[in-house]
Amino acid sequence: MKTVTFSFLIASLAAVPFAFTQAQDKAPEKAPAPPPATVAVGEATTTALAPTRWVPGSVVSREDAKIAGVAAGRVMEIAEVGTVVKRGDRLAKLDDVALRLRLESAKASAGRAKAQRDLASTQATRLAKLAPGNAVAQTQLDEANATLESASQELARADAERRSIEHALSETDIRAPFDGVVSERFVQRGEYLQTGGPVVHLVNTENLEARVQAPLDLAPHLRAGQELQIRLKGASQPASVRAIVPVGDERSRQFELRVSLPEEFALVGTAVEVALPESQGTAGLTVPRDALVLRESHTYVMRVKPDNTAEQVEVKAGVARDARVEVSGALAAGDRVVVRGAERLRAGQSVRIVGS
Repeated sequence: MKTVTFSFLIASLAAVPFAFTQAQDKAPEKAPAPPPATVAVGEATTTALAPTRWVPGSVVSREDAKIAGVAAGRVMEIAEVGTVVKRGDRLAKLDDVALRLRLESAKASAGRAKAQRDLASTQATRLAKLAPGNAVAQTQLDEANATLESASQELARADAERRSIEHALSETDIRAPFDGVVSERFVQRGEYLQTGGPVVHLVNTENLEARVQAPLDLAPHLRAGQELQIRLKGASQPASVRAIVPVGDERSRQFELRVSLPEEFALVGTAVEVALPESQGTAGLTVPRDALVLRESHTYVMRVKPDNTAEQVEVKAGVARDARVEVSGALAAGDRVVVRGAERLRAGQSVRIVGS
């Protein structure tokens, strides 16, 4: 038994050099190249940079009115606060019984005037036919014509009175002049509304803008249509100047400008901030803020070369404006820089661009 075990051990040891020789004969295979890194890129551009000042403003509606009544009367119906209406919808209804009675009387007066005018017209026509034969005196013909003219004027007066009452009757329906929401009621059902009295406060909550009171020294750097940044609750987005009121207040030394806002930007009355330029500014090379990779000893960006490989470029950051930062270094306008995924890139590594 011991002889068999010893023989097996000798055979195993003899096989070790042969196996080692076979392992050495196989050449080591080169590790496959890593797949391209997925990145998003932005572009280095020349941008006019200027220091800005954040100025407070308020969200207002371009259509905000206290709707008044033209007719007087007791309020029969009125829209509730919070009611959303379209242009032409009824806001309030006034008692119109007295006006309807006056309208019936006016129609009767107009009918009587029309009958008198028709009679005068018939008589004037008959006398005019008899006049060539001297059957009637000229005086009679003149009186008939005068009566016809008087009856015509009376009919016109009665017709105008009828139309006036019809207009007043239509004004008992107080309707919305624009789309909006009822934010306040100034009268209640059963109260008497005087002519010209306010009925409801109507606000269009979709047609919004920001009203900004700015120092007069910033006026030379602003113009209608200029793009600015507006900030709400720490988040900023672009907006354009709709209008500048070129009149300053002599006490506050401020002027007003209006900035257009997107629909449903915020509730009317919300406080916002608008970045206004303090000078015309100078042109500088800028990159997206997310392109900067900050390290303790240096700052760099990863530029994407034409062959889609990454290249590290040392830069020095300067003035920041909104989402872009001025930089100086070996960059040029039009260079593609990585804005997402730069931290894990190595110089010379291949990239796959999925967004910009």
